[in-house]
Amino acid sequence: MRKIKIFDTTLRDGQQASGANMSISQKVEIAKLLENLKVDIIEAGFPISSNKEFESVSKISKIIKDSRICSLARHNFKDVDCCLEAMEHSKKKRLHLFIATSPIHMKYKLNIKPHNILEAIKNLMKYSRNRIDDIEWSCEDGTRSDQNFIIKCFETAIKYGAKTVNIADTVGYTIPFEMEKLIKNILNKTKGIEKVALSVHCHNDLGLATSNSLQSILSGANQVECTINGLGERAGNAPLEEIVMALNTRADFFRCKTQINSKLIMKISNLV
Repeated sequence: MRKIKIFDTTLRDGQQASGANMSISQKVEIAKLLENLKVDIIEAGFPISSNKEFESVSKISKIIKDSRICSLARHNFKDVDCCLEAMEHSKKKRLHLFIATSPIHMKYKLNIKPHNILEAIKNLMKYSRNRIDDIEWSCEDGTRSDQNFIIKCFETAIKYGAKTVNIADTVGYTIPFEMEKLIKNILNKTKGIEKVALSVHCHNDLGLATSNSLQSILSGANQVECTINGLGERAGNAPLEEIVMALNTRADFFRCKTQINSKLIMKISNLV
């Protein structure tokens, strides 16, 4: 059976939900349970965003031994330096780089052209790969991006050292049929994709985060990004418990497995 990695972002994307901001001690307590749950990757925070975020990532990095610790960075050197400093005590760590790739985000949020994105990926990957060996590269608003451009972005990220590439359905726009076509197109056309993990990050604005995540798995993705209770900004993220239990309960259909200890789901769900 194919192994699916569970990337939990409760402590980063989850706490962006209205009213869900967590204290450092709360984030540490949740991180300990996520490790007991046997989550593959814990995205502990966005260190550049505040001193509290930096400190929480740092504390979690010192405590967690089994799960891989991840922190988020925009496409600039300062963000990368901040992430690596926050995670310096972790023996298993991942840098998560992201930049918007959709026409609407490139034009109105970043005010840059597609060739600038490709250049930024190349420069930051070259800068980062000599300092950390596990890098995930994400296209923000990927499901509203031109698929050929996503492929170019992924090929550039892979060429310069990414070990995971991630498609973010940032505003919860896509539907499962479209997600299937996107995943298969990327797997069929992206040079080097067979060397890396393909991940998805689905939001729930149309109530399809779980469906889109499961369809992505069926189509060939081998990592899903999710949160406990589906916690996340706006309508939330794909719920970890729904994805895990769908794969467990319908193993006959999905032919996939995770390493999650499902007996602990209720405990961490109640805590969050």
